[in-house]
Amino acid sequence: MVQPIIEFKNVAKQYDDNIVLKSVDLEIEAGKFYTLLGPSGSGKTTILRLIAGFLEATSGDILFEGQRINDLPPEKRRVNTVFQNYALFPNMNVFDNVAFGMSIKGKKKSDIKAKVAEMLTLVKLKGYEDREISELSGGQQQRVALARALTQDPKLILADEPVASLDPVTTISVMDDFTRINKLGITI
Repeated sequence: MVQPIIEFKNVAKQYDDNIVLKSVDLEIEAGKFYTLLGPSGSGKTTILRLIAGFLEATSGDILFEGQRINDLPPEKRRVNTVFQNYALFPNMNVFDNVAFGMSIKGKKKSDIKAKVAEMLTLVKLKGYEDREISELSGGQQQRVALARALTQDPKLILADEPVASLDPVTTISVMDDFTRINKLGITI
């Protein structure tokens, strides 16, 4: 088997006396599309937050391409997260939302402009650059969030209930976007 992109070795997460994860072993193969299933409160979001670096494991090791990342901050990981609530900046237009991560990293304006255009084309929002976030549908906002995640060239995209608040038709469309992006070799 090829080395997993993500590996959990005996990972546990506990909040005070509440054990959320107990001795979890998990391997996620690069380039695949995975779905975590389970009832509410079973630890699905906790697993995603541990991978992203938003939470620290109580014990155990989390490996990314064979390297331990337990102490690596989120911004240093080749992982981006697309959230259920989009996590967009309402005071920024589409272009600025998608460009945000590259801007704070000091990328050249010409590189930012080219990458934003490429990602908006990929998520079928070319021509929406100047639109305000409040002018977009839920599905369009989720596509903006996905485009923003893709500008960071992640090897892994974590999607935490990305279609939970969308209607069935838009859900299918957004899931098609994730499938198309997965075919580019990005693990979802």
